[in-house]
Amino acid sequence: MPELPLAFWIAFAAVFGMLVGSFLNVVILRTPPRMQWEWRKQAREVLELEPVDEPRPPGIALESSHCPQCRHRLAAHDNIPVFGWLFLRGRCRYCGTKISAQYPLVELFTGIASALVVWHFGPTPAALAGLVLTFFLIALSGIDTRTQLLPDELNYPLLWIGLGLTLIPAWQPLPVAPSSAILAALIGYLSLWSVYWLFKLLTGKEGMGYGDFKLLAALGAWMGPVSLLPIILLSSLIGALVGGGLMLFRNHRRDVPIPFGPYIAAAGWVWFLAGDRLLAGYLRIAGLQ
Repeated sequence: MPELPLAFWIAFAAVFGMLVGSFLNVVILRTPPRMQWEWRKQAREVLELEPVDEPRPPGIALESSHCPQCRHRLAAHDNIPVFGWLFLRGRCRYCGTKISAQYPLVELFTGIASALVVWHFGPTPAALAGLVLTFFLIALSGIDTRTQLLPDELNYPLLWIGLGLTLIPAWQPLPVAPSSAILAALIGYLSLWSVYWLFKLLTGKEGMGYGDFKLLAALGAWMGPVSLLPIILLSSLIGALVGGGLMLFRNHRRDVPIPFGPYIAAAGWVWFLAGDRLLAGYLRIAGLQ
């Protein structure tokens, strides 16, 4: 049987990524309400308050897609990634409610990112691992952008998968030894934890959340200690550019918090695919190579 060309696998990854992006939209939208429902339930138990008959929010995988306004179940052709939203012209077929552009954007971005991962690593087990990392980062970024939450339900599995892959070198996208992955996870967590407490002691305010520490720890487990400083610098640069743009073009006030998780995720993904080239370019510019 002839070997399939790389172009086929890139195209396949793009289509597969858009399908996964459709599911990631569900994760982004349904995870926070389920977390908050569980927190309220636990808080009432701790405070020994009477339970409240509050219905559990829709599940992630088993509950069918529906319009959040009229609750009408969506047809299969309405759920075609990107094109379903275009065919409906961004509105619910049944009640006419506007459908957020988040849906096609997440699907399209996931498809493009998946194609880039396969283009970089080829049709290999390492590419599959890279796709898993990509999907987690997109879901975490979407949730943090909407709610300023980085769920442990996603951060911890991402961390453990990164550590676990060090035991299966053939599946590792980047060569990281188990000891280096553990060290990077510790440094990643403690570095932002230290910044958090220093900022809080100086200003009395919280500059970031604990989810940011855990996300950087997870990225360290995937990419090793060398990646941490570039990820922090890149995320700060991306955050400054985006934050400055929001204040300049959308009158975003300085006192309105901006989630930092998406910038860490974006910087980590960029370094994941292009870290070697970025480092080599920096060394050439600095005259060190």
